Amino acid sequence: MTKSSAVSAANLTVRRGHRTVLDGIDLEVPRGRVTGLLGPSGCGKSTLMRAIVGVQAGVTGQLRVLGEPAGARSLRRRVAYATQAASVYDDLTVRQNLSYFARVVGAPKGDAGRVIELVGLQSQADHRIDALSGGQRNRVSLAAALLGEPELIVLDEPTVGLDPVLRAELWSLFHRLAEQGTALFVSSHVMDEALRCDRLLLMREGRILADTAPGELLAATGTDDAEAAFLAVVQSADPAAGAEVAELDPAATNGGRR
Repeated sequence: MTKSSAVSAANLTVRRGHRTVLDGIDLEVPRGRVTGLLGPSGCGKSTLMRAIVGVQAGVTGQLRVLGEPAGARSLRRRVAYATQAASVYDDLTVRQNLSYFARVVGAPKGDAGRVIELVGLQSQADHRIDALSGGQRNRVSLAAALLGEPELIVLDEPTVGLDPVLRAELWSLFHRLAEQGTALFVSSHVMDEALRCDRLLLMREGRILADTAPGELLAATGTDDAEAAFLAVVQSADPAAGAEVAELDPAATNGGRR
């Protein structure tokens, strides 16, 4: 693992019973960059993210995070994870949720207000969670992940259900965080979001098919859009499976849910 890597994996494998979910993955997630993880449902994206944050069972191979073994106690305040489901308390307000989580992670006093502003929830700060829309609830979970300024932020489809304007604002936020040295590892099904990443990992059936930059991917496949590029990569890996790439994002143009 190099000093510039936030995550380093070698022969990373996860098995559930007789099924191999992650199949000998090698990867590097750089610091100070937004790394995107794309692939169809069931390909192992969430399993890989859980392994990185140290909550996945059945992991073999080598996996180091910020220079430590994945899941090490010393990483608890250095690594943040936001799942697809909003992890917040419905009977508390936005501010109460974030103030509570700030105390849990030992964030500085006033950090709840900082992250509320970062994700654009100032006008909803004193609303109860159960009064918010699905997209607003997801933003609260994202705000919780930003508490304490972690060095690595792992986000599982953070823009699902958000309108295009807010999605663009959050991607701008991700890049501002990366410019400050934070490593972001972000999964998505939305094809246009692939081109917003600094680095891309394309995943299928538990394997990494491509590890590249968006511009390099388009140039290597001779295509001019992300969906066509991913189709070309999948077909080159398995010519019989090209049609399955449609699962990557059945609603790419409107940011729909999977």
